[in-house]
Amino acid sequence: MSMIRDLRAAVRPRPSLRIKDSGSYDTTRDPATPSAVVDCAVYRDGARVATRTPLTPQEAMRQVRRDGGFVWIGLHEPTEDEFAGIAREFGLHPLAVEDAVQAHQRPKLERYDDSLFTVFKTIHYVEHDRLTATSEIVETGEVMCFTGGDFFITVRHGGQGSLRALRHRLQDDPELLAKGPSAVLHAIADHVVDGYIAVADAVQDDIDEVETEVFSPGRKGTPRGTDAGQIYQLKREVLEFKRAVSPLLRPMQLLSERPMRLIDPDIQKYFRDVADHLARVQEQVLGFDELLNSILQANLAQASVAQNEDMRKITSWAAIVAVPTMVCGVYGMNFEHMPELHARYGYPVVMGITVGLCLTIHRILKRNGWL
Repeated sequence: MSMIRDLRAAVRPRPSLRIKDSGSYDTTRDPATPSAVVDCAVYRDGARVATRTPLTPQEAMRQVRRDGGFVWIGLHEPTEDEFAGIAREFGLHPLAVEDAVQAHQRPKLERYDDSLFTVFKTIHYVEHDRLTATSEIVETGEVMCFTGGDFFITVRHGGQGSLRALRHRLQDDPELLAKGPSAVLHAIADHVVDGYIAVADAVQDDIDEVETEVFSPGRKGTPRGTDAGQIYQLKREVLEFKRAVSPLLRPMQLLSERPMRLIDPDIQKYFRDVADHLARVQEQVLGFDELLNSILQANLAQASVAQNEDMRKITSWAAIVAVPTMVCGVYGMNFEHMPELHARYGYPVVMGITVGLCLTIHRILKRNGWL
């Protein structure tokens, strides 16, 4: 236990992290580069085996079979032809290879004869000045992991989710890397779930901002509401987040609870911590969905209240205008014998009565809250 007591600290960033110059590839694939391999290294006794030139996957595997250790290969968006040679070399199952090449898979864990195939959805929060009806809140990517007894292969899709810094942090902890490929799988799972936690905190801030805007007072103390499109867009992004988090909970529980030949027993218990963190994030995301439903309903209710308020005011003014309209309509008729038609003070009397009726109606409507 003393060898892995700092397991979680080893796979998280440290301010004083010293990145070793181990001759690794850059983790962002250059379109002009014919190979999808971004890094390939052999690890023996927890240390990276130094080489003069970058190894090919076939050369690395030959070293492992001859001298022991394990090989860690990182790929970024390989084509079917690029991945075919690696799949043959390591005996990967065709169904898993097809999923890794095509991407757009649900998070899952699949067991084959000599390997585990794990799919993670990576989430990246997109910074924005103000939430709009077209704002992109989260970007998703994928990391597929093939875990074998003497190899570990990662296949990344999307511009986010680089594993270069994680690889260097693991290389700084040889006791952890000595546990083999299962230690790398745990480190990636922990790295992905920590990213979920950070994104959940950022999305929480966006939801708080929308909630404040919806319920903040407008003119005359009435709620001003907000654009329903903003709330709906945020709800869509939360749904995308939920699709990454929820399906992963069961695989993490399996890795933490069920003994597996390819998972070191000392490492397995740490998957329970990852599963606990993932469960907390899932509860947050489900809460986000329910809260956004309530905010959307409240916003629509406020819009209905505002429309009713406007209709009441229009109706009130129409009632006031109806009095002079009626009087003018009566006296606009061409009858010779009409009340006060020839009286000296008939006009001011009629106008006074009209104004008095209008003021009385206005006062009554004002007192009842219609104006």
